[in-house]
Amino acid sequence: MAAESTALAEGEGQPPQPPAGPDEASRGARDGGAPKRSGRAALRPLVLRLHFYAGLLIAPFLLVAATTGLLYACSFQAEKIVYADELRVDVPPGRGELPLTEQVAAARAAHPEGAISAVRPSPEEGATTRVMLSGVPGVDPDRTLAVFVDPYTGTVRGDLEQYGSSGALPLRTWIDELHRDLHLGETGRLYSELAASWLWVIAGGGLVLWFGRRGSQRKLRGTTGRRRTLSLHGSVGVWAALGLIFLSATGLTWSAYAGASIGDLREAIGQTTPAVTSTVAPAAGSGGGSGSGAGGEHAGHGAGGTSAGASGDEAPGAASPDVGLDAVLKAGRDQGLSDPVEIVPPADASSAYVVRQIQRSWPEKQDSIAVNPANGEVTDVLRFDDYPVLAKLTRWGIDAHTGSLFGVVNQIALVVLALCLILLIVWGYRMWWQRGRGSAFGRPMARGSWQHVPPHVLVPLLAAIAVLGYFVPLLGIPLAAFLAVDIALGEIAHRRGKRTYG
Repeated sequence: MAAESTALAEGEGQPPQPPAGPDEASRGARDGGAPKRSGRAALRPLVLRLHFYAGLLIAPFLLVAATTGLLYACSFQAEKIVYADELRVDVPPGRGELPLTEQVAAARAAHPEGAISAVRPSPEEGATTRVMLSGVPGVDPDRTLAVFVDPYTGTVRGDLEQYGSSGALPLRTWIDELHRDLHLGETGRLYSELAASWLWVIAGGGLVLWFGRRGSQRKLRGTTGRRRTLSLHGSVGVWAALGLIFLSATGLTWSAYAGASIGDLREAIGQTTPAVTSTVAPAAGSGGGSGSGAGGEHAGHGAGGTSAGASGDEAPGAASPDVGLDAVLKAGRDQGLSDPVEIVPPADASSAYVVRQIQRSWPEKQDSIAVNPANGEVTDVLRFDDYPVLAKLTRWGIDAHTGSLFGVVNQIALVVLALCLILLIVWGYRMWWQRGRGSAFGRPMARGSWQHVPPHVLVPLLAAIAVLGYFVPLLGIPLAAFLAVDIALGEIAHRRGKRTYG
């Protein structure tokens, strides 16, 4: 993903600079070893060096993220093929769908274990109904057992483990976890956060370096060797950079450390994702858009908790009157909740049914309502239009990152970005190899380079780096390490009397 993620174009293929003249040399000596330069010119050696280090050392993590992300983008279509028997049925001519309570009863007859955590009615003609069961022996507690029911005959077509609010089935779940943490749990999440933390820095730095070159040095035609590799690397990187920066920003929203900081910030400014109020106790009012019914943008299955109900027309838990799933679904339709929807049964005697739209493609459908199980009355309504701005942007960003927002077009775009990043990394290492001279870590920055950055540029820059390092620790910690290593390399080169370059 990072356009310039391995832009190991240290020195960028430019010929060595001629020796400075007497006046320039004496002026440099007076000013601490190098002539004063403008802010842009003074920052360029720093950006180049950072781009080199990040490309060299972060690129392997980005390569893994790009490869697994490529697989994930393809998993949506693969899932439809692999699980076609569970997902699709033939539509009998002239026959309508059975009542939802009968479909759920068929699922419970085949799988009496566990509790109903959610029901997803058939969203379109020829699609099966999903009945999700939690607490099933042998199923991971973080997942549900999805039972697929033919809505026309009540035949159970099969059952599969399902993960997350996106309804991912085993194939997509396995690839998703590979991309997120390499199947190593919380420790493995550090790899993806490291990649996301640096992707935007590398891509942005590459743009600065590329557009800082003269036009004649950016052309591809007629070039050979390392110069051609650099032109390919830069040209593709420019076209991919914005997409890669977007993937970096959205990927950080659910990372372990930076994601927590983003969540805290959203909470502090009142921009968290609201949820419909699902309480129907006598003391509770019906207002608001904040409660415990629906999960946020990172929620997994069944945000309403688990239900003790054994069938769709029984109230979970206590033997109190229950209007049944069909009446609840009708209440949702009356409120304008079109397919696809998910119905979450009450968690206890004081909770309501929650009906929510689950369409993640454009235009998104994320409205939700709460329905009193005793009389079918709608007790709360939450519209996606009423979400705070940042909650909407987060929802859209995550769905675009995962390939859901624009469907197949979105998935193709992700595949192209992943392939671009893989090529950029390969070209970056190839440039490093083609260079074939000097230290394996390139040429350290000229001593005193920081001293030649104007204070009005340097002070805000250092402040921004400190803030970013605090909120995005997997950016700040490696950056400090890069600086320490480069200072050490510069000192070694100085002591050996080698010339350093800016």
